[in-house]
Parts: sequence; C-alpha cells; structure tokens
Amino acid sequence: MTVSLKYKKYSRLFTLIAFSLLSNLLFAQQDMDAKVQELLNKMTIEEKAGQMTQVTIDLILKDGSNYEIDTEKLKHAIVDMHVGSILNVKGHAYSMDTWHTILEAVQKTAVEATPNHIPILYGIDAIHGPNYLQGATLFPHNTGMAATRNTELVKEAAHITAQQTRASGITWDFDPVLGLARQPLWPRFEETFGEDVYLVSQMGAAAISGYEQEDLRSNTAVASCMKHYIGYSLPLSGKDRTPAYIPEYILREYLLPPFEAAVKAGASTAMINSGEINGIPVHASKYYLTDILRGELGFEGVAVSDWEDVIRLHTRHRVADSPKEAVRMAVEAGLDMSMVPFDYSFYNYLVQLVKEGAITEKRLDESVARILKLKFRLGLFDDPYPNKKLAAKLNTESFDKYALQAALESMTLLKNDDNVLPLPANAKILLAGPTAHNVTSLHSSWSYTWTGEDESQYPTTTLTIKEAFEKALGAENVICSATRDFAAAANYDVGQLKKDAAEVDYIVLCLGEKAYAEGLGVIDDLNLDAPQLELAQAAIATGKKVILVLVEGRPRLISSIEPKIPGILMAYRPSTMGAQAITDVLLGNYNPSGKLPFTYPARSGDIVMYDHKGTEVFREDGPGDYGDGGFRPMFPFGHGLSYTTFTYNDLQVSASAFRPEDILTVTVKVSNTGSRKGSQAVELYSRDLYATVTPSVKRLRKFKKVELAAGETKTVRFTVSAKDLAFVGEDGKWITESGDFEIWIGDQKTSIRYDQNTSGTR
Repeated sequence: MTVSLKYKKYSRLFTLIAFSLLSNLLFAQQDMDAKVQELLNKMTIEEKAGQMTQVTIDLILKDGSNYEIDTEKLKHAIVDMHVGSILNVKGHAYSMDTWHTILEAVQKTAVEATPNHIPILYGIDAIHGPNYLQGATLFPHNTGMAATRNTELVKEAAHITAQQTRASGITWDFDPVLGLARQPLWPRFEETFGEDVYLVSQMGAAAISGYEQEDLRSNTAVASCMKHYIGYSLPLSGKDRTPAYIPEYILREYLLPPFEAAVKAGASTAMINSGEINGIPVHASKYYLTDILRGELGFEGVAVSDWEDVIRLHTRHRVADSPKEAVRMAVEAGLDMSMVPFDYSFYNYLVQLVKEGAITEKRLDESVARILKLKFRLGLFDDPYPNKKLAAKLNTESFDKYALQAALESMTLLKNDDNVLPLPANAKILLAGPTAHNVTSLHSSWSYTWTGEDESQYPTTTLTIKEAFEKALGAENVICSATRDFAAAANYDVGQLKKDAAEVDYIVLCLGEKAYAEGLGVIDDLNLDAPQLELAQAAIATGKKVILVLVEGRPRLISSIEPKIPGILMAYRPSTMGAQAITDVLLGNYNPSGKLPFTYPARSGDIVMYDHKGTEVFREDGPGDYGDGGFRPMFPFGHGLSYTTFTYNDLQVSASAFRPEDILTVTVKVSNTGSRKGSQAVELYSRDLYATVTPSVKRLRKFKKVELAAGETKTVRFTVSAKDLAFVGEDGKWITESGDFEIWIGDQKTSIRYDQNTSGTR
C-alpha cells in the first residue's frame, strides 16, 4: 500500500513537471510568434525581400582581399539592400580571430544601422568538421562515417563541429547531405551516408541531433541543413547537377524517408536540389517544395536555394523566360531564401514582383516569418556577436581522439587472403602510389578550401600515410619515393617501384583519387585510371605481397588487379587522423570493424545495388539460357572483415505471426570466436516473399554495433513492427501486406507471417 501511494505521489509529480515544461514551451512559442509578427508589421517590402536574400562574403570584402571588410560595401548590402543572410569564405579557411572580426562588423552594422535591428544569419558549409576554420579537426567524410555503423559517433562528430563552428560566431551549417549514394559516378558520393535508405536516415538524424542539441541558443549548437532536397544524388548521367529521372514510388520509398527522419529529428533548414526531376527543376516545383516538404513531411523551417540556382531556372533549365520570372517561380513554389550569391538581382526582382502584384506580400510574410523565427531560436536577437570565450574550443585533445576513433572505425578491410594482415611488427615495407605521401587526398572536398586541394592550408601536424608509417616503424623500415603532389610522375614510376621492391618484404600500394569537389570531380570512367593500374600490375609482378589501400570518395573499379592482391583496405576520405588510422589497422594496433555503406561494383556496366529487385539480375547468357547471376559485385554492401571471427547463433523471434499492432522482438547470439577483441555491426535484414510491387531481395531494417572480448558472447535485441516492413504500393501510399517474410542476421534466418486484418499504413 505504501509503495502504491509513493508511486502515485511521484507519478503525479512527474505529470506536473511534464505539464509545466510543456506549458513553458507553449508560452515560449507563442511569445516568439508574437515577436515575429510584431516585427513583420514594422517591416517594409524591401526589408522583407532583403531577409530572403543571401549573398556571399565576396560582396562585402575589399577588392583583392580574402578577408578584409569594406565598410561601404557592407553598409550597402545590409542597410541599402536589407540583406538577411551572408555565407562562405573567400579563398580559404579563416582563423578564429578573423572570423570574430568579420562577424562583429557584420552584426554591428545589422543591429545598429538598420531600423528594425535584425541580425544577420551567417551560413557555412561545415562538412565533415568545421573545415573553414584554420587548424580545426576534420572527421571522415560521411561515407566513412556510415561505415562505422555507429550513430553515437556520428552524433558526437556533429556536436564537436557545432561547438567549433559556433565558437567562430557562425550559427548555420549547411549539413548533412541526405541523398542516397546509388550513382557511383556522381562526384559528391563521398558526402553521402551510403546507398541504403535506413542507414542514411539513421546517420542523418544522428548528425542533426548532434548539430542542434536541445536548444539552438546554446553555445554548442548550430542550425543544421538537410540537403539536397530531393533527388540530387541520382543524376542519370552521373554528372553533377544534371537531370534525374525518378519514378514516384522510388522517390517516396527511398528518397523521402531520410528527409522525413531529418524533420522529426528537428532539422531547422533545408537546401534544395540544384537539378531537375523528370524535367521539372526542384527549385520551381510547388509539388516538391510545398505539397510534399511542407504538407506531407510537416517541415516548418527555412528552405534555401543552392548556389545561383534561382537564376539558373532561366539560364540553365530554361523554364523561366527571364531572370525575373525565375524569381517568381521559385518563390511561388515555396522557396524562402535565395543563395544568389554574387549580386542583388533576386532582391530587386522580388521587390518589383510584389509591387506589381505578381507575388503577394502575404507570401513574403510566410518566408520571412520562418527566417526571423530561426534567428530568434538561435538567440541572435539577444546577442548576435561571437562569444570570444569559446575560442578555446577550436583545438582540444578530446576532439582529436574522436576524429581518430571515427577514422579507425571507418576503416573497412575488404580482403585478407591467408591472413596477410596485420603486418608483422618488424616488417620492412615499400610505400608507393599517389596517395602514399599526399595529405589532400585523405580529405578531399570542403577541407580548408572548397576542393581541399591546397596543401598549404592544412595544419603541419596532419600526417601523410608515409609519415605515419615512418613514425610507427621507423624511417629505416619504410622505403617511399612518392611525392606530396598527386599528379607527379614519381608517384607512378614503375622502374623505381621495381628497384625499391627488392629491399622489402611487403608493398603497401596507396591508390585512389585526388581531392575534388562537386563538378570538378566529374569522371567519364569508373575504372581506376591507367597509370595507377599499371603501377599495381608492376607491384604484383615483383612477387612481393601487395597490400592495397584505397583512398577515394567513391568505388573506383579494380577488377583487373584485385585477384592478385591478397589484402585490400578501404580508407574512404578519413581526414585529419586518417593516416594514423590506416597505419594502426595495417599494423594490427586496431582491429578493423568498418562495413561498406555501398555496393562496390566489379564492372562499370554492372551497377546493381544490394537491395535490388529479383528481376534486376536475370541474364540470358545463351539463347533461352536464363539465369539469375546478374548481381556480381566486387564487394557487397555490409561487407567488412576483422582480425577476429564472429559467429551468429540462436536467432529467435517473439512470435511467428503478427498483426499491425504487434511489436516483434528479434534476438540473436553473437560470439567472438577468435583470439582478440573486436567490434561487429550486427545487421538485421528482411525480405518480403511476395508483394503487389516487386519486392527487393533484401532490405536492411536495423543495425547495432557491439564490442566483444575474445571468447565472449552477447545477445543482441531488435524490435520490428509492421511499419518497419512496409513498402510504397501502386497508389503511392505505405502499406504492409499480409504474407510471409524472411528475417536474417548473419547466416541465421527465420520466417514470420503477417496478418493484415487492418491496414498497416504509416
């Protein structure tokens, strides 16, 4: 009786606390809405159009300078043109002091020289770390982060990025990318979390939580930006910013869920796809920007264009017959802010359109209210200036530790024939190839400069693979003739390689891609280029054991050399601590646990995803000779080896049959049967045996990473509902149909049956 009374007492207390918190939030929301409306009532059309205008920093800098503010240009931008947002750096990353100087001048002008004292919303592409801060810690690009299968690590990396970015005074980060990596020619592949919709959704939501935390006013939070909404990563040609052709059910089943998860995670802003879908530029589509983004997903934040994309409705897509019409189309479609960025044309046309009646002032109010609300949420109206006390957050030992851990967990061991790895402690090695002594290829895009190609901008403490090996083994045990210039002829010198190979036990061949960004990374051939393949063939011909390290942003094809190479490590773009992570894994100081976040194809004409339809793999290899051998990747999605061994046993499901309201518990025992500690990403897949829309052969539904000591066994639990097994039907709606499903984890498989007495819809 006493226990029951105490329970009731505490239950009432918790209810009161929850009600109080909810009430406070409601009152705060109402107060903010009232402040926004009060401000809107005071603003002119010109001021409203200015809030929707975003320009690059170039427009406020002195001629010929990369960072010095021109006070007259600044005044013109903010006072005369009423600009509400500025973005970017010019040339390269700035120091913390430089950022403080710039942002203090910007905000001082905004709050002291304008009638309504509206602060500036400053945005930056802080991708894989605060990359436009000199000396900042950079994490692996998202492909590598996805390979970790560690959402907490993704969240912490984003939180560290937010802390460092906020310390500079910047409050808006254009990240994360939520497109699916299903077109390997696409040059922004490295910025994605892989090809799988569930993986991308989980990783993206974790990043957003890390950026935004609980309160955007916090000194450790920034506004995140889910991008690029929607379909940007699937251009048919593989070239950046070119058209995509996407069936509606693919859009809804594969491309929308990561954005839906991002909205639920609290993403404050969205950046729009620069391209077009089925002939309709996304920036001009009310269907995508209003009906789906606002109406279906419930997004209430700020929708911003990408670089120059409004004017491109006229100049590139040619759906608008004038620049002015391009502005009208984008705003009427639902765009809130235009990244113009080099002039004030958007502002001028928007003012004209409103005064002519082509766009209503009410429509402007919708967008401006969202922008002002974000500025209030960020605390900019309370204090828009950089907090200089936060400058110490730029460099801390703990940030480097997290960057190293992320790089280590991303390392994916693709091949280890005859246990050629790890290398013995007394190994004498030859390091060769263009990425062996090149720091920029470890980082690539958005690394102190846009493309990451300027080595002079990197901290002197950032090691190349050569330097990391010399530190670990001693310079006397490492032979390397590679230079720091990726393109230098010395990096491809077959004669030098043959000569050097005579003195070593192993050849560690470091191949891959140079640093690039966006369109500058466009390629016409997915095969690794000929000079690198020739170098690999020469290494194989020496008879020495060859270890291949791939430093690349996408899967470059290696079919011609793979059969003769016993060890292959996928390093992705591991960044600041990448060289140490590569060395630690190859020398056995760390047991690799990365899992491929994409399917690694073997042939350029055979690009098939892991979750393909069964009908996608049919082949007629001879007249009337049909087979299902059309899925032949070099390495499948989810592949990744360890220096220990894991076994799966005793897969159990809480019920063999279930209905819409049921939640199934799936358990499996995972054992480390090897001789050393290791981590394993336990992945649960499902297969719908029959459906009204052709089902995929398998779909990732859940994953969880566990660490096991040698000889240890753990039981891993997942919950599965009908919703988790749903698909988009012919009517464009989510449904789980009655029938049989297969569930498997590792080599363990079982069957369950679903009974749809009521619709299992989302």
